[in-house]
Amino acid sequence: MPDPGLTATTPTRTSPPRYFHLLWDEDFDELYEVLTAVRDRHVEVVRNWCQLYELHFGDRRALSDAQFREIFEPNMPRNLNALLNKDMDAYARGVFKLGEQLADRNVPLQEVIASMHLFEEAAQTVFPSDPPPSTSVYTKFDKLSHVRIILLVEAYARSHWAPMATRIHTLEEEATRLPAVERMRFHGLIGKTAPLRELYQRIEAVGRAGAMALVVGESGTGKELVARAIHECGPRPNAPFVPLNCAALPKELIESELFGYKRGAFSGANVEYLGLFRAADGGTLFLDEVTEMAADTQSKLLRAIQEHKVRPVGSSIEIPIDVRVIASTNRDPREAIEQRQFREDLYYRLQASILLLPPLRERLDDISPLAEHFIELFNEKKIRPTRVAGIDRDALDAMQSYDWPGNVRELSNVLEGAFIFGRASTIGVADLPPAIGGITRPARAPRVAALPIGSFADAERDIILRALERAGGNKVHAAATLRISRKRLYAKIEKYGLG
Repeated sequence: MPDPGLTATTPTRTSPPRYFHLLWDEDFDELYEVLTAVRDRHVEVVRNWCQLYELHFGDRRALSDAQFREIFEPNMPRNLNALLNKDMDAYARGVFKLGEQLADRNVPLQEVIASMHLFEEAAQTVFPSDPPPSTSVYTKFDKLSHVRIILLVEAYARSHWAPMATRIHTLEEEATRLPAVERMRFHGLIGKTAPLRELYQRIEAVGRAGAMALVVGESGTGKELVARAIHECGPRPNAPFVPLNCAALPKELIESELFGYKRGAFSGANVEYLGLFRAADGGTLFLDEVTEMAADTQSKLLRAIQEHKVRPVGSSIEIPIDVRVIASTNRDPREAIEQRQFREDLYYRLQASILLLPPLRERLDDISPLAEHFIELFNEKKIRPTRVAGIDRDALDAMQSYDWPGNVRELSNVLEGAFIFGRASTIGVADLPPAIGGITRPARAPRVAALPIGSFADAERDIILRALERAGGNKVHAAATLRISRKRLYAKIEKYGLG
């Protein structure tokens, strides 16, 4: 990430703009009145902002109203005073501190970025009205918001990703000295079972080839980790890796996020936006849950892949790009094609390199090393004042007897909960959720050798059948458990003859 260039000297117009190439020093003179208004009425702005945050995120939001105000009310005037004084060093320190606070509270980065856009909306309600700000002021305020987001992302990187990346790099160096059959860690992936070791080999092959790829696996299996591993195994591991969760954005916004847009292309497009393809130029663009993308956007994506060019929304000019695309889906690709959720021509372009991720229930022997990894990680994050030494045998047996419908993500959440609420030096059965540790089990019996991996349809039928059994045949409850609509559940029941 480029250095913010945080100094107080004023450049001439013959020099390039500073602050991530977005703002000139004198731009702050033009922003003085609106920044002063936002500072002086910051309590009102935070109240409006909090209402927008609650409206957009609802019960899924990471912060309560009280927590939101506790974080942002004291932070806002401090950072705005720094901007009004043109003290970008102080401003950067304030934003970094804010980012660390949000990261420590486990607010997802995507939620933070979306919330910053909501802040712009809330702040503009207190802008001077007589006379109203010029279009130029709004443009510069947008650019300032981009600077804020860049600083917040860097704060997240420092808080979470940098220490993890250092540890993973050290472990990878150690792992390269091991025979392939003994390898347990691979570019952030953890496991020693046969399905994982076969996956490691396929990742290395696809990475070296620089090929496009389609990663297929259930939610929580680690599809983004696999995509990052492919990128890191490629010829340009230090080039940009840009992820986009297609399921997290409205379908109508994905196209402009991917390809960018020209100023004035649509209402609210006050500045030119480069788009994620150009942000990933020279590196990798990862499209998570690509089947959530609209069909016409999938068509434009295929064209960009084939022609190595993108056309921003509202522009007639095509821009050359050099990007490797890796896509993922938690659906059976063939079924998604039949249901017109996945364009067949795009699938054929990606299918040469398909990587299937095994669910956690098919590699239960990996639970022990995964648990060790998460315990080490949560110890480093100091979630509780005293270290956790490990997990006891009964708890591990209970975990290895559970189906893990949420896969590795669910395992991580379960262990984090044990850290938060447990008190003993080791994690025991009582620290696990009732669905995992609530049943007294006999002594562990030898496990039968794993059966060959079946088709996606077989796995889906089995999951739906178990959900119906657990819900006592109540289809409404089963649909809620599976996080799908009742209409979709009825279609699956009919398809698999489960009625």
